[in-house]
Amino acid sequence: MKNKKVIISVIALVLVAAAMLAVWLITKPKPEDGTKTITVTVVHRDKSEVVKTYTTEEQYLGPVLVANGLVEDNRGEFGLYIQTVDGETADASEQGWWNLYIGEEASLTGADEIVITDGGTYKLVYTIGW
Repeated sequence: MKNKKVIISVIALVLVAAAMLAVWLITKPKPEDGTKTITVTVVHRDKSEVVKTYTTEEQYLGPVLVANGLVEDNRGEFGLYIQTVDGETADASEQGWWNLYIGEEASLTGADEIVITDGGTYKLVYTIGW
């Protein structure tokens, strides 16, 4: 009887995980083909801002940032690691890092996973503290 409950629980868990994966696959943003124009704002440590506009056929943000020299190409096993933006390197001794935004919301993914849209706005903000 106990084994039957365990088997039913495992099957239920697998079904829930499969349903969650299906929902994610259906609702995740789809890359657009064609030319897109995007705006990227850099907010430096001193709060000065630099606004860049790019026209690209890329589908993801990471390659656009690297190809245009806005960020250094620091790719690792988890994708692009943004450490230097517009010539300013984050200072780890002060817990400095670059926070990436899509519009006005902090991104939950890395630049290589952000699907760009025509007219999209993105922001890299120098941030101190974890």
